[in-house]
Amino acid sequence: MVRKLLKEKMDVLFINPANSKKIYQDLSKDYSAIETPTWSLLLAQSCRSQGYKVGILDALAENLDDKEISTRVKKINPRLVCLVVYGQNPNSGTVNMSGTVNIAKRLKKENVEIPVCVVGSHVQSLPYQVLKEEESIDMICTNEGVYTLWNLLKEDLSINNVKNLTNVKGLGFRINGKPHLNPPERIVPQNRMDIDLPGYAWDLLPYENKPLDLYRAHFWHAEYKHENRTPFAAIYTSLGCQFKCSFCMINIINRDDNAEIGVASNYSKMRFWSPDFIIKEFDKLVSMGVKTLRISDEMFLLNKKFYVPLCNLIKERGYGDKLSMWAYSRIDTIKRPENLKLIREAGIKWLCLGIESADKKVRLEVTKGKFEDVDIEKIVKSVHDADIGIIANYLVGLPGDTHESMQKTLDLSLKLNTIAWNMYAAMALPGSALYKDAVDAGHELPSDYTGYSFHSYNTKPLPTDTLNPKEILAFRDKAFEIYHTNKDFLKKVEDNYGTIAKENILKMTKIKLKRKILGD
Repeated sequence: MVRKLLKEKMDVLFINPANSKKIYQDLSKDYSAIETPTWSLLLAQSCRSQGYKVGILDALAENLDDKEISTRVKKINPRLVCLVVYGQNPNSGTVNMSGTVNIAKRLKKENVEIPVCVVGSHVQSLPYQVLKEEESIDMICTNEGVYTLWNLLKEDLSINNVKNLTNVKGLGFRINGKPHLNPPERIVPQNRMDIDLPGYAWDLLPYENKPLDLYRAHFWHAEYKHENRTPFAAIYTSLGCQFKCSFCMINIINRDDNAEIGVASNYSKMRFWSPDFIIKEFDKLVSMGVKTLRISDEMFLLNKKFYVPLCNLIKERGYGDKLSMWAYSRIDTIKRPENLKLIREAGIKWLCLGIESADKKVRLEVTKGKFEDVDIEKIVKSVHDADIGIIANYLVGLPGDTHESMQKTLDLSLKLNTIAWNMYAAMALPGSALYKDAVDAGHELPSDYTGYSFHSYNTKPLPTDTLNPKEILAFRDKAFEIYHTNKDFLKKVEDNYGTIAKENILKMTKIKLKRKILGD
């Protein structure tokens, strides 16, 4: 169902496009997560705080096709349609651009006289390219969009009205058919986070029987049992990251210039909401019946000034027993056993660790900081000793990778035997330094937007000096099968979560992703 507010005349309708089937293929039916649309929620609440009437149409959660979306839009008739294409780590918003463009084209085809704006990481990365190639998109926001949207909604939004739009900082559109970017707008500063990004518009999300029941947690987050996956939510307590890993595009959110190609590592920065502010969002989610919660921060375990008080507040409310949460961390930021004890008591049962590669040289080449000095096995053991499960993230096909170094990474992952495992093929994600390097080197890039997801049929990983994309992808897919059928891993899952969980993993492993470059 759609919330009542969507039936009212409104200023802006935020749309979360649906592209899961094209990205995750047959895994999308039962195994991929359906996350709450974090940035749609943040932007909606921010605009609402300024007195604007807003709505959210979550095409992914409601499984809507382009025709159904167009019908909804025409019925609602907002002043502005805003398609939100931010990506959640590790994927960039680029993978959702296919669904975004299809929606925009459908609206134009059916002569819907409502301007279409896009905000998100892809348009921040390649603003001129989007305006040049995607004629169905009327305008874009060139940074996170908060202040740009506030000021845009003050103007006459007639499609043909350009004069007034030149006054809106951070807005991109066309003048006489040519891409034009206004001067950049600022991002929300640290001292305004609680005020100008005042939480999440949870009440605008669709549901079937109870709030958030259309959203489902990651498979392992529910202990590999489908019945435990809803209701589910994802939340940020901070934005951005202070590190400059070349394969990542997350910091593109902080962009403050109009370069033709944005490179995220140029904008490394973190901003935090106050613990007292965030705990109020926890209060709302618990009252809505949420039991599984993802803390989506790129680096949750980094700044003790923010995460320690928040965890203490969660403990004081008794939410550690009510919530099952996971959060991100780097290996080299896990230093104090007492902090691991605290986050476990606060309900964080898993940490997602970016181990990336077993080879120190490979890690250094992607600017992974002083990570080369860390004893990975020792840190993993300390996390396990604190009764915290680990989702280990690995990357193969990084610039310095060889077949030997990729095998070394797989061997390390089998030895660590974490309760959850991801191995990604390195992609030239728009907004990352690897993308800029790939363009400069003349590497062949994916043929469409979905190709930037390593799960998709059209995926095309980056080559290395010694490996071609086919070899890298074939290795990754075989590694997935090897890990998830490994007897030590399956025993660990069965010991912790039971026989059904083990059987569910084996069923998942039998679903083979089709790959164009591998001849499927």
